[in-house]
This record gives sequence, structure tokens and C-alpha cells, in this order.
Amino acid sequence: MIKKVLAIIPARGCSKGLPRKNIIDLAGKPLIAWTIEASLGSKYIINTIVSSDSDEILDVAKNYNSDILKRPDELATDISSSEVVVKHVLESIEEKFDYVALLQPTSPLRDTNDIDNAFEKLFSSEANALISVCEYDNKILKAFKENKFGYIEGISNNKYPFMRRQDLPKTYISNGAIYIIKVEEFLKNESFFTDKTISYEMNLEKSLDIDTLKDLEKVEKSINENT
Repeated sequence: MIKKVLAIIPARGCSKGLPRKNIIDLAGKPLIAWTIEASLGSKYIINTIVSSDSDEILDVAKNYNSDILKRPDELATDISSSEVVVKHVLESIEEKFDYVALLQPTSPLRDTNDIDNAFEKLFSSEANALISVCEYDNKILKAFKENKFGYIEGISNNKYPFMRRQDLPKTYISNGAIYIIKVEEFLKNESFFTDKTISYEMNLEKSLDIDTLKDLEKVEKSINENT
């Protein structure tokens, strides 16, 4: 059976670290365009919607052939979560979908191949959700935390703090590039994480995220070196 997939690209107008971040120029086109084009190129995504409180961003998105949805101001604050944005989109559209993917515009090096490979990994598994990750320094497993009695204990268990790093398991961190989940699962808990979530690993270069001007310059350098 064909699975109906919706992609949502959240793009707030206000950005303190990098003004007009989502539409700032990156290697000749607006930052958000990189994610729109990656989404539209996917063989699994049948509809791409940019959610924003900014008419300027929505106009740019429309010019790159994305569907758009104006977001209420109360869902575009510094504390507004991606989950409430996704819920707003799902409740605002009439068409029903089997899966929803969240693709953040600040991860421009995540491309169509990454998106399709992530879907293929999810669809071939028993999982109901997927989160993209990159490898993270496993030294974190050697850390301690203080328990309610004031004594320290390992953050995972009490063996890892005393093991050699090369004997520790690999650890990963979400890179913010791809989140996919069954719509029915998302609506249950309004979360992208379930007890049946798998990962899609990306390398550190593709996991670069733009939050500052320095990040932008680093990503642009990477693009120029690979073209």
C-alpha cells in the first residue's frame, strides 16, 4: 500500500542569533530553499508545507513551489516547540496522511538522498518513528550524576565510568535534520519519539546546523568545496 507522506518545514520569522536566518543567502539561494528542494525531490513525500509567521518567508517558499501555511503569532515565540507547529499544520489541513516528516531549514546539507534513505530504513523496519543522528563523543558515558541522596552514580550505569573509551558503546545525538513519524503515533503524545524509534546516521559535515554567521560561513565553505 502506498504511504501518504507530508513534510513540514518550520520557519519562524524572528531569529536573534542570525537576523532573517531562514531566508538569508546561502551559496546563491535562500537558506530555506535548500530544504524545500530536498523535500520536493523526495520520491516518498507527496506534499511539502512551510509553516511560518512571516509573510516574507512564505512568499519565498511559494516561489520555490512549496505549499504554505500562516502560523499564528502565539505559535512563533522563542518557546514554541516544533511539536505544536506540526500539530497546528495537521489540524489546519483537510487531507490526511500516514506519515509526517519534520525538516528543519537550518540543516541545508541534508539532501533528497538522505530523506529517501531515511524513509526506506523506516519502511523496512518494525519502527514507527525515525530521528536522524550523528555520532557523539562516547566519553559522556563516563560521566556521573548526583542522586536524590547526594551520592554520585554513572549517568547510564556504574560500570561505564571506569571502562576504557574504546570499550564503550557508540553514542549518538540528534542532528535536527530529519524527524519522521506515523501521524497516528504523533497525535497520541505530540512527540517525535516513541518506544519504537530508530535512527538514521549522518556524517558530521552533513549534520552542520546554522544558527550563527560563523555556522553559515562554515556551511557555505563546505558547499563550495563539494561543487
